Amino acid sequence: MELVSFYHQKNFKCDAERTFTSQRALIQELIPNADVQHVGSTAIPNSLTKGDLDIQVRVSEIQFYQAVEALSAIYELNEGSIKTDEFRAFKDDTIIPPLGIQLTVKDTEFDFFWKFRDVLLKNDQYRIEYDELKLQFEGKDMEAYRGAKNDFFSKIIQTPEFKQLKSDADR
Repeated sequence: MELVSFYHQKNFKCDAERTFTSQRALIQELIPNADVQHVGSTAIPNSLTKGDLDIQVRVSEIQFYQAVEALSAIYELNEGSIKTDEFRAFKDDTIIPPLGIQLTVKDTEFDFFWKFRDVLLKNDQYRIEYDELKLQFEGKDMEAYRGAKNDFFSKIIQTPEFKQLKSDADR
């Protein structure tokens, strides 16, 4: 059983920003029109984090399979994640901090990571609630935490703050 631990975001801020900047440049070189965004708790000041860096790579439907090939050449496929025609997850545990990449087709079912980040950035109460949830799972089973996290984000999807965020097609 994998246990989860959380740390204050400020402990990883410099490493996360440096790694994001270098990885964004690398990804944009491989996939020139990709929208590469720092998502996850290291992108949210004052939050608790597992200490990893999450990046969302947003591409058009036409670019998706070329992007899968490009990212597969430099990152490991995250076998623990789902695979669809609109979503792939990659990882690199050798980078500091460890890296997770979510490749999504813009404006599809899985194009929500940036929205969660923006809602948490704009509403400190949601960030606090999320951090409190994390503290409930400190040192406990990772799978149980992931289930509770999914429930939390299912609630966030229903909020006015989430619903008013506009995708690229709506801007």
